[in-house]
Amino acid sequence: MIDSLPRREREIFEILCRGEATAAQVREQMKDPPSYSAVRTMLARLEAKGLASHKTVDQAYVYKSVPRPATVRDSALKQVVRTFFNGSAASAATALLGLTKSLSADELDALQKAIEEAKERQS
Repeated sequence: MIDSLPRREREIFEILCRGEATAAQVREQMKDPPSYSAVRTMLARLEAKGLASHKTVDQAYVYKSVPRPATVRDSALKQVVRTFFNGSAASAATALLGLTKSLSADELDALQKAIEEAKERQS
């Protein structure tokens, strides 16, 4: 669902994923921000979609993303793989492994298990 959001709503959602913010604070963090009322409208849309919620603090609405770590993670990873690795999860995984100097035994075991499960799915 995250990857199907319009560009501006996705930008606002990503800001809220970093922490709570008022509409004015969201607007300050946006690139080329729209009007304050447009930001409020997009926040309301995100709430209607179940991706954000708000609470009242000192007569101001403070917004936050609704915790959906698996959904957000999967959507973000799919977007990165499509954009930077031509849709190749193997290329993305290889690049990620290149970013670390060493892996713990547990991490290596988890990677090996994931590879074995992927091979089984291919059979």
